[in-house]
Amino acid sequence: MSYVGPDFDPPQPRRSRRRVLTVALAALVPGALLGWVMYEAVGGDGGSSGNAAVQPSQARSDTAPTDSTTSDDKPPGPTPTTDSTSAPAASGSLKGKVVVIDPGHNPGNFQHTSEINRKVNIGTNWKECDTTGTSTNDGYSEAEFTLDVAHRMRTLLEKQGATVKFTQDGDRSWGPCVDERAEIGNKAQADAVVSIHADGAGAGQRGFHVILPGKVDEGAASTGPIVAPSRALGERIAGSFVRVTGNAPSNYIGDGTGLVTRKDLGGLNLSTVPKVFIECGNMRDSKDAAQLTNGAWRQKAAQGISEGIVSFLRG
Repeated sequence: MSYVGPDFDPPQPRRSRRRVLTVALAALVPGALLGWVMYEAVGGDGGSSGNAAVQPSQARSDTAPTDSTTSDDKPPGPTPTTDSTSAPAASGSLKGKVVVIDPGHNPGNFQHTSEINRKVNIGTNWKECDTTGTSTNDGYSEAEFTLDVAHRMRTLLEKQGATVKFTQDGDRSWGPCVDERAEIGNKAQADAVVSIHADGAGAGQRGFHVILPGKVDEGAASTGPIVAPSRALGERIAGSFVRVTGNAPSNYIGDGTGLVTRKDLGGLNLSTVPKVFIECGNMRDSKDAAQLTNGAWRQKAAQGISEGIVSFLRG
């Protein structure tokens, strides 16, 4: 997400071949992540982190949501353990389940710097309301990326019967602030909240990572009840993201697990429902950027995140 400020911010077995494969997949996820650690140790790229805030670029022509996940530019990495073009593994309806998708930043934030720079209470201290986010070197903004992935996720999750709500849909001139983003999920009594981002680290730093809430009990922040379910949500998303996209966990944070715990993010600290962030890749690395700007890959990213949510909600 590369904020300018610090707040950058198994399914139950069934006696069918499909569910057996699903359970086997869940068991293999830690191994898949460990395998990526070995891959990165042998041939991965390294580098130092860095952040950048930019203005939104001209919209890309391939941003329209599509159900197709076929791509000729499959990212490097091990072969997924199951067909990445399949529908979510678990069957049945998510009717009655509420998912809140939080597309990070807002395309209009750069025009409202005074508003987004004002401080809000995140429980432990005060942080900036929001930031502009980062972009690729060619100017494709994080805010454009997060909205596109969010739209694709909504289509997939609504097909499963879930009620999907957004914290913003490009329908407001700036924001919302991080405290309001958390409040939207809380008021919706969401069963799961996922905040979509892309990082702005240094070139050579690649891969995704999922940010989990740490245990915080200070001021307005009391995350104790959501720490365990949020971790379960994050683990399901990380495993599905590896399987569907074929992408490695981050080689610069998370020790190769794709999971990072933080206590300084208002969007997590103020949440009273299970919530995680996902940094889908590094916009400042040319290889990651080539994927993040590709519509077919974004569909895979949306599918990977959505399948993790579905798996979590079905227990």
